[in-house]
Amino acid sequence: MTTTEAADVTGTAAAVTTDAVTTDHDRGVHGYHKQKDEHLKRLRRIEGQIRGLQRLVDEDVYCIDILTQVSASTKALQSFALQLLEEHLRHCVADAAVKGGEEIDAKVEEATKAIARLLRT
Repeated sequence: MTTTEAADVTGTAAAVTTDAVTTDHDRGVHGYHKQKDEHLKRLRRIEGQIRGLQRLVDEDVYCIDILTQVSASTKALQSFALQLLEEHLRHCVADAAVKGGEEIDAKVEEATKAIARLLRT
């Protein structure tokens, strides 16, 4: 809640309280913003792992060796997803909690669905 001064009908300054709270999320700043460079670096590394898988198949490498690399790539993506989820909870869901009302319910539902998708993988 914010409080500002406004003149009432008599011309006297009066405090006006509003429920409008502007957060970073309203300005288009997402939870991963501060870690963006690190995330991009991490995703490029994962991309390299996937390219490595293509190379292994192209070179007819033994199946189990390829599967080992698939597992490593999968774990890397899962780890990235968990980090992104944590940042979403700390930033986007926390911002919605500050605002309260229906927005927090929507963000919690959104996060719950994202977690459910991650658990299915």
